[in-house]
Amino acid sequence: KGIGRQCVVFNCSDGLDYLAMAKFFKGVAASGAWACFDEFNRIQLEVLSVVAQQVLSIQQAQNEGKKQFMFSGTNLPIKANCGP
Repeated sequence: KGIGRQCVVFNCSDGLDYLAMAKFFKGVAASGAWACFDEFNRIQLEVLSVVAQQVLSIQQAQNEGKKQFMFSGTNLPIKANCGP
């Protein structure tokens, strides 16, 4: 029998903004996938600050065992095994 987990690899660029990251995180949280970021250091510091808050929001929902949570203005389903 096979066991697998979807892992989405994302190549970050210096033009990335927090709205694009929010869309990415919505997909990861709702699908239960894991995320792997390449060249994460290229993201601007201002964007990284917002991204940290987005990740924290997802982690808090996971820790509280929520099935849905409010993320970036959207009531979003979350799978407990997602990994932002």
